[in-house]
Amino acid sequence: MNLAERLAAAGNGAQAQQAARIERPGTTVPARHRVLDPFADIKRRVHTSLLEVLGPTLYDARMDERELETRVRQTLQVVLEAEDAPLNNSDRNRIASEVADEILGHGPLEALLRDPEVSEIMVNGPSQIYVERSGRLHEVDVAFADEAHLRRTIDKIVARIGRRVDEASPMVDARLPDGSRVNAVVPPIALDGSTLTIRKFAADPYTATDLIGFGTMTRQVADLLVACVRGRLNILISGGTGSGKTTTLNVLSSFLPADERIVTIEDAAELQLHQAHVLRMEARPSNIEGRGEVSVRDLVRNALRMRPDRIIVGEVRDGAALDMLQAMNTGHDGSITTLHANSPRDSLSRMETMVLMAGMDLPTRAIREQTASAVDLIVHQSRLKDGTRRITHITEVCGMEGDIVTLQDLFTFDFAAGMDPGGRFLGTLRPTGLRPQFLDQLAERGVTLPSALLTGAR
Repeated sequence: MNLAERLAAAGNGAQAQQAARIERPGTTVPARHRVLDPFADIKRRVHTSLLEVLGPTLYDARMDERELETRVRQTLQVVLEAEDAPLNNSDRNRIASEVADEILGHGPLEALLRDPEVSEIMVNGPSQIYVERSGRLHEVDVAFADEAHLRRTIDKIVARIGRRVDEASPMVDARLPDGSRVNAVVPPIALDGSTLTIRKFAADPYTATDLIGFGTMTRQVADLLVACVRGRLNILISGGTGSGKTTTLNVLSSFLPADERIVTIEDAAELQLHQAHVLRMEARPSNIEGRGEVSVRDLVRNALRMRPDRIIVGEVRDGAALDMLQAMNTGHDGSITTLHANSPRDSLSRMETMVLMAGMDLPTRAIREQTASAVDLIVHQSRLKDGTRRITHITEVCGMEGDIVTLQDLFTFDFAAGMDPGGRFLGTLRPTGLRPQFLDQLAERGVTLPSALLTGAR
């Protein structure tokens, strides 16, 4: 959906009863204390007049988004000047900004999307919105006018990437133009009004230096991961929801050599790779007739025919795990993927379960042997109680002993360091001192690791 179509789809959403302010970090504004927008009627009139003045211009396919945005903002000023209501410059600027956000963007959410401190936006029906700042949840004094207003915003988001959400298909995953992840659930599944969850991505992708600054990992761990990626080890990034797996995957992907052919496969495109030779593929849901679905598993199988040097899968959550393991075991080493799990050991159990979801009647030992042969390293990440996202384990997959896949931790998070008075964990990743078995494999590929890196010596 282009900008002109979004303008038309906006309808009369400018009626949003948006409050006059947004709370600052550390404060919570109960819903019962919200003040209705005193300019709701004026904004509605301005919005209607704007659509009447612009008319067919909104559908001019020859006009690019920047030009159309300029035209909308200029027309807004003219329409506002024709308003009889006594408005000072501050009120006029606010009304113009909010009406423009409604037409050109995502209405009441635009201010939150622009706020660099907000990492996640959670809309629980039209009148309750929470945000995450610094790992903590805060309710904000912003609201949609009604359920229809919220649904129009959801429809604009999902239509842009050719997806739909309605009673027949009440759940959808989508993305914003900047790659931010979007999930929407509408009635009848959502009982108290439509819900919308937006996980924002940084405009500039985080680097290893950023993650070190956040405390997600240490310089020693970063150097180890650079060596493992360049040494073509198969890496599994595990963790819970919101633990930062995709961000870490982005950072690890930035270590890939620029002279390799990289194929990325995702449910909703989020990865931001800057290498020159990258082929991006995105899964597709079925259409309204229940046809045309292209699953991650289909894309993984197809990727094997595309002569990839590396295969990066955003997340495996079903039978695609079998195809991913087969890819890793058939010469496509250096692949990276993520999955949901509570610990490195649990990630192997999850992988085993997902392989069985492929419908193949494989014995458990055969699956474990494939997993032990395919996966070289597990990077486990957690969202801790203090709201920070930390890598808590760097674990090597060593092989099989009997029917058990053997693991050894190379780095673990030091929880014994305790917490500071503000409730923030003081610990960091510390090496266990164990020698990885993959050192010889790295050496064969021209990658060496200093012994001090694995002992913590400086």
